[in-house]
Amino acid sequence: MLHVKVFTFSPIQENTYVLYNDAGKALIIDPGCYASAEQETLKNFLKDTGLTPVQLLNTHCHLDHVFGNDWVHKTYGLELYIHPNEEQILAFAPLSGEKWGMPFINYSGPLHFLHPGDKVFLDEDELSILFTPGHSPGSICFYCEKQGFIIGGDVLFYQSIGRTDLPMGSHQTLLHSIREELFTLPDPVIVHPGHGRPTRIGHEKEFNPFLI
Repeated sequence: MLHVKVFTFSPIQENTYVLYNDAGKALIIDPGCYASAEQETLKNFLKDTGLTPVQLLNTHCHLDHVFGNDWVHKTYGLELYIHPNEEQILAFAPLSGEKWGMPFINYSGPLHFLHPGDKVFLDEDELSILFTPGHSPGSICFYCEKQGFIIGGDVLFYQSIGRTDLPMGSHQTLLHSIREELFTLPDPVIVHPGHGRPTRIGHEKEFNPFLI
């Protein structure tokens, strides 16, 4: 069984996720820890809970979701897994940081690529890769079918959707991704987004003003 722990980090209020099992293995998804105190918060949780991080994943590579990649890599020796379309977004992230007055050290280690239909395993538990571009050209969601939840990045929010005015964003592509990849999932599926509170697929089908 997977447990989901969320931290809200940085002035951008990004949701960082730790998924872990009862054997003490953990996945780190979108580490947005910017300040050293935030890094310590994440590190202390992993230590106090007795967790060993085994994989580093990004839903996409906008700056607020990658602030902590380099720190996780150096601290735990993990290499980064992303969709190939996000490689250029990752490379651009430090310039975005300078623009917004939030400089940071970018991840520069080896990259591993995830594609639609791939699986991420944590022992017997698995996450399916859903390709959901629009907010970013290589946005992916991690879907745990067995437990009925998604780690969704900035694709779908509680009664909202991801912004599409950033470089290589596309409003129509995002709407298509949500309708074809997410709204085809069961209504009870929980969406853990990159910002804000969780929601459910069924709720967004009925109440999301961007998709009604």
